[in-house]
Amino acid sequence: MTSIECSQWFDNLNLPCISGTLAGGMATRALSKRTLAAEAWKPLARFFFETGKHRQRVFAAQGLTPNDARALFVLDRAEGRSMSELADEWLCDASNATWIVDRLEERGLAERRTIPTDRRVKQVVLTAKGERTRREMVRTLFEPPPELLDLDREDLEALRDAVSKLPLHAPS
Repeated sequence: MTSIECSQWFDNLNLPCISGTLAGGMATRALSKRTLAAEAWKPLARFFFETGKHRQRVFAAQGLTPNDARALFVLDRAEGRSMSELADEWLCDASNATWIVDRLEERGLAERRTIPTDRRVKQVVLTAKGERTRREMVRTLFEPPPELLDLDREDLEALRDAVSKLPLHAPS
């Protein structure tokens, strides 16, 4: 789907965007918190989808697929994760989690370790190479896409301040 097709698809969703203001900043109608959240979410989601090429370039530069990248975000060098924990985290079945971990192992980015208390359970951990790859991926992923740099400084400051209030989980 091209960027234009994606824009048209979003526009055809007919999601509520009913806010407006009168002179002096007075709201034209009282909006529910849910409606306000939908109005904030729609452009965020749209921006995320329309800037997918930026993320794809970052992943490709490291030889990663989106699933590989997602895996690197949740794995750790010290604390292992079981295959069932990973499948739950990634919202996939165990065979898909196994396939993802196999890919990471083949590239030397992760390894399975047996835990001493139960040799049947394998824990997946990042290797030193996996940790370096994740660090580089995060560094380049967090460089802003060109579309964001098109905003003026005042809008960027307002956006930064607003999104800094979102409840996010830090990568491991």
